[in-house]
Amino acid sequence: MHRLLLIPLIILFRLLPLPANAQSEVHLHPYPDTIPHAYPKEYPQEDLPDVVRRWLNAGTPQQKSQPKVGKPQFSVVPAIGYTLSTGLAAIISGNMAFYTHNPDSTNMSSVLASVVVTQKRQITVPIMANIWTKNNKYNIVTDWRFFIYPQDTYGLGGYTKPEDANLIDNSHIRLHQAVLRKMWKNVYAGIGYWLDYRWNVHEAGLPDSSESDAERYGLSEKSVSSGPVVNFLYDSRKNSINADKGAYINLLYRPSLQLMGSESNWHSLTLDMRTYAHFPKNSRNVLAFWSLTWLTLSGKPPYLDLPATGWDATNNTGRGYIQGRYRSLNMLYLESEYRMALTRNGVLGAVLFVNGESFSEWPSNKFEVVAPGFGIGVRVKINKNSNTNLGVDYGFGLNGSRGLFVNVGEVF
Repeated sequence: MHRLLLIPLIILFRLLPLPANAQSEVHLHPYPDTIPHAYPKEYPQEDLPDVVRRWLNAGTPQQKSQPKVGKPQFSVVPAIGYTLSTGLAAIISGNMAFYTHNPDSTNMSSVLASVVVTQKRQITVPIMANIWTKNNKYNIVTDWRFFIYPQDTYGLGGYTKPEDANLIDNSHIRLHQAVLRKMWKNVYAGIGYWLDYRWNVHEAGLPDSSESDAERYGLSEKSVSSGPVVNFLYDSRKNSINADKGAYINLLYRPSLQLMGSESNWHSLTLDMRTYAHFPKNSRNVLAFWSLTWLTLSGKPPYLDLPATGWDATNNTGRGYIQGRYRSLNMLYLESEYRMALTRNGVLGAVLFVNGESFSEWPSNKFEVVAPGFGIGVRVKINKNSNTNLGVDYGFGLNGSRGLFVNVGEVF
């Protein structure tokens, strides 16, 4: 396990593209990168390509610069990882950050994409984009994904046990698209369309051949969830890839309707809230909080469309647990993370995180237990201009649950 933590970093040193046109006027820091309590913000920043450039004697670090309008910043990470839900995984992941207009009045836009092939015969191809137009007048949010994804599920509610694992195979296309318009400063409202189509859905069943929660709930070989979404957003962050201040509040109402192709009528509501602040105030260290409320208001969503661990929009809830470990009609989630600079040049950092999730019991819909998680991680700056980190985290949960989690960009 510990060796696997190093694999993404080794590949990065060898394969990450180096910035061109290094600027000779940048001075190398005369001080060593030791670890004080908190590094002030004013130290010049570097990233992994700068370190590789020095390692190869290929020139001095490139000066950090504000990305120019229409000139994207790319970060690409080939890696090998491991999680409980995937086993060994081969990953090519990257993001593109850019401004569509003057950075003083327009947020940074981002596009993230990856291809993941795993030891457990899973294939995932997500494309996610968060585009801000001139003066933040419109925010275009895209989440398109293709999955072939056999995965264990564990039943409904918070009392399920690891030995309740039930492998469910399925193929899945997700097309989530929304456009929001600026109403007031940092406040947006909009509409969109969401489609989740699953086919070839089959469960292996429980080891003792008893009836599973999926079977009792009603697992069909094909499911369609289709309908509009109504979206309200407050976002005062300047950089969604790695926010260090500001707040994010997203309220989303999703009616899934038979008249638009859904197999049944059901309605859900999600409330996603995040806040960030430097702590200590004048340091680079950041204290961040995240809460997610995911509720089924009425009806009966398909079993695999229910709220579940690690099945939020960014697949990041519940570090410390295997994806899909908990599932039910309603979910409450809270997480806090402390992000620390380990080196003055910002190349290396670390995080400490703690979280808790609660799922309603079925069919009572009462919240009765909380599943806590916690862990530690390292951060490697792979693009200082877009402030993009490679994150490698190790999390722990109840009953011996643990796992490795890899992200390009921050978890939230």
